[in-house]
Amino acid sequence: MSRQYGCIAFTDDVRGVQDDYGSSGFYDRMRRRVDGAEESDPLGPNEASFLTERDGFYLSTVSQTGWPYVQFRGGPPGFLHVTDEHTIAWADFSGNLQHVSTGNLVGDQRVAIIAVDYPRRRRLKLFGMARVVRIQDDPQLVSSLAVPDYNAVVEAAIVVNVTAFDWNCPQHIPQRFTLAEIEARIAPLRARIEELEALLGAA
Repeated sequence: MSRQYGCIAFTDDVRGVQDDYGSSGFYDRMRRRVDGAEESDPLGPNEASFLTERDGFYLSTVSQTGWPYVQFRGGPPGFLHVTDEHTIAWADFSGNLQHVSTGNLVGDQRVAIIAVDYPRRRRLKLFGMARVVRIQDDPQLVSSLAVPDYNAVVEAAIVVNVTAFDWNCPQHIPQRFTLAEIEARIAPLRARIEELEALLGAA
């Protein structure tokens, strides 16, 4: 858990519930008050490599009505970039034209992100401030985030200044595998089957 995470997540309401369940003492040492100063916790090598290996994550924004909006963002592994220790960014691909997430960012830049590695049962949560960068405003940035040979229209770039993060325990994370991950695991078995079939055919 990064230093600022408790300052954002452990509000007085949350702490009251922690009191009820007897966990406030454990989390008090992680809860920080920085006299109203806005600080950001740097991403380390573990966080950076984890994020850039993902093929998707869950993005939450805040609407004008106060309701949270959660959307899945996906792409080939590597489409999520860690540009420095405080910043992540990705190309915003064209979708169903609702533009709820990007529209919410007009009025409130706060976002929460959850990235999950299902095979290894690892989960990283982030808080940050996001902005939309359109192609006409910074074509070089947007093009640098595009994924070569990926069949998707890039509408803009989303740049997030990460404020805080926390690694979750693996408890209750199901193990799931993508088709590519399964294919990689069974490829040696298929090769061995072909080898044995060739031997039987030659016998």
